[in-house]
Amino acid sequence: MVNDTISDMLTRIRNGNLVSHKVVKIDYTKLNYMLTRVLKKEGFIRGYETVVKDKQKYIFLYLKYYSTNPCRPVIRGLQRVSKPGLRIYVNKNQIPVIFGNQGIAILSTSKGILTSLEAKEFGVGGEVICYVW
Repeated sequence: MVNDTISDMLTRIRNGNLVSHKVVKIDYTKLNYMLTRVLKKEGFIRGYETVVKDKQKYIFLYLKYYSTNPCRPVIRGLQRVSKPGLRIYVNKNQIPVIFGNQGIAILSTSKGILTSLEAKEFGVGGEVICYVW
């Protein structure tokens, strides 16, 4: 059993990109599902689907690669910020900018799971879950 499902998810995506896998299987949790939806909405992955296999729920995440160089993934980096042992919170004025808005910070806010741009738009802060660029 994995204690930190978000770190596990990010590591599976990172490892899948390193070996040019098309699909990555991730354990289903509500937070993993919400993070997957944000990655799809922001264009970092091709798609996803939820599957029940042997009474266990999974998310199949379809990784995205550039058409000019099929070995080069769209997700260049992932970094877990807030960890179970050390939570990182920011207010609306401290929301980080990732590579001059080339990447996103994903936050857990009172309005749900939002990107850094959406959190600035709504004027809310929250827990910084991870950076994606």
